[in-house]
Amino acid sequence: MARGRPDKPRRLFVIFNPTAGRRGRRRFEATLAAIRGFGCDVDLRETDSSGHAEKLARDATAQDGDIVVVAGGDGTINEAVNGLIRSDDQGESLPLGIIPLGTANVLAAEIGLAGEPGALARTLAEGSIRPVSVGQAGARCFTAMVGVGFDAHVVAGVSAALKRRIGKGAYVWESARQLWRFGFPDYRVTLDGVERHAASVIVAKGRYYGGRFVCAPQARLDDPRFQVCLFERPGAWNAARYALAIGLGRLEKLPDVQVVPAREVLIDGPRGDPVQGDGDVIGSLPIVLRVRPDALKLVMPPDR
Repeated sequence: MARGRPDKPRRLFVIFNPTAGRRGRRRFEATLAAIRGFGCDVDLRETDSSGHAEKLARDATAQDGDIVVVAGGDGTINEAVNGLIRSDDQGESLPLGIIPLGTANVLAAEIGLAGEPGALARTLAEGSIRPVSVGQAGARCFTAMVGVGFDAHVVAGVSAALKRRIGKGAYVWESARQLWRFGFPDYRVTLDGVERHAASVIVAKGRYYGGRFVCAPQARLDDPRFQVCLFERPGAWNAARYALAIGLGRLEKLPDVQVVPAREVLIDGPRGDPVQGDGDVIGSLPIVLRVRPDALKLVMPPDR
């Protein structure tokens, strides 16, 4: 159930990753100023290490604020999501708001969140709060996608230092490097009990991938299913062809890419092969993915 405009100014518990994005701090400070202009109270916490955002979100209670706001990239948001989502016996979690500061900002794109500080502040101050489904891959949750195969090896291999310097260009560089390094093994993918095979797999919970590129146009945050993209042909040429099709918005035109809905996905392949979720490595093969309906409350733009 969506909640409308609040009847009093919201209290925001803000988790800020100071390393996110090359221009992140300026946008963040401008957004904070605009938020305070709406009369909102801000309790600011900065992360200082990997996993810190997850701990801060897990420990946050209604005494700390009405909403947990993450100012960072997809990785920081994923950490906070895993901190917020609780089991049935742990009680109700706080809603999640976003100030996108990262390289791709996939979840922000999915909900139509504008990047301008005034619009971000208005969303956090007045936006509706809606439940969305998330995916669970082993012990970790994700909101946008999971990748196995070429995609996951790119994420696992990308240099954090290079990413800080050149942003998305670091993924382009690592993709080119993996074209010559990756062995393109066969992956066994079981979709609701039906076995398939693929050279790479993207399990989508939302439409967007790597920013605003569309892999699975039918995927929705409120759908209790995944849309599973099966890239059927191995090899460097085919990986490059698939990447070009994603960039041009023509992936669905390729006859060797199948998109299949499923509620449960088992992926097996080389033991220990990386699994990326929301742009970070979150596990290894074999892995089981399931949907957790309405597991996360998300602050949406007021016009959504």
